[in-house]
Amino acid sequence: MRRAQGRSRNRPSRLGTTARTAIIAGAAAVVSGRVARKARVSPALQPAPPAAARASVDELHVELTKLAELRDAGLLTEEEFTTHKAHLLAP
Repeated sequence: MRRAQGRSRNRPSRLGTTARTAIIAGAAAVVSGRVARKARVSPALQPAPPAAARASVDELHVELTKLAELRDAGLLTEEEFTTHKAHLLAP
């Protein structure tokens, strides 16, 4: 049995190793490009701003009173009132 010149047993040639490395590097570049592009395009991937400090009971009372007045005046539907109220009272 004759071995190929310059190539040891059970090891790929230098050309094979170089080709495999180029493929892996190219795939990594494509993936990192996609990740960067999605980060620029999608605001959902950006971190959320820090949560505001919890409103005091007096502030909540004032806001709920305003919402009730808007609902009673016909400027808000019952569904909109409930949604805004839930948002104000959320922990």
